[in-house]
Amino acid sequence: MQKQLDPGKITEDFVAAAEFLLKHPQSTGKLGAVGFCFGGSMVNRLAVRMPQLAAGVPFYGAAPAVEDVPKIKASLLLQFAEQDPNINKRWPEYEAALKTNGVKYEAFTYPKTNHGFHNDTTPRFDEAAAKLAWQRTIEHFNKTLKS
Repeated sequence: MQKQLDPGKITEDFVAAAEFLLKHPQSTGKLGAVGFCFGGSMVNRLAVRMPQLAAGVPFYGAAPAVEDVPKIKASLLLQFAEQDPNINKRWPEYEAALKTNGVKYEAFTYPKTNHGFHNDTTPRFDEAAAKLAWQRTIEHFNKTLKS
């Protein structure tokens, strides 16, 4: 179903949702985003589009265009599966751009894991890697989003 939708419109919908959350009366003014696969790609897009994004955790998400990396202000925690050639092939270029532009980030690659290792409804699920990745995710949000 996603493939039939306009990617530009989907991105605008996510940006609108993020802006809504920032304006919500219970908002702390700090915004974080986590996503898996397509959602991981969307976290990277939000990081480019929204300087208000304080923290992002893309799990095996497609990297943004390197020319857009200077727009990223969020602190990123990037989670990768070791056996994920389509996503990982762009990582060296993305990491170089993050370093060149002084973007705060940490990146972890989980050994012997496949794309989708955090999804417990598939045979790719790796419980140990998923638990560690989630622990790191919560720690990242606690460090970057709490006042």
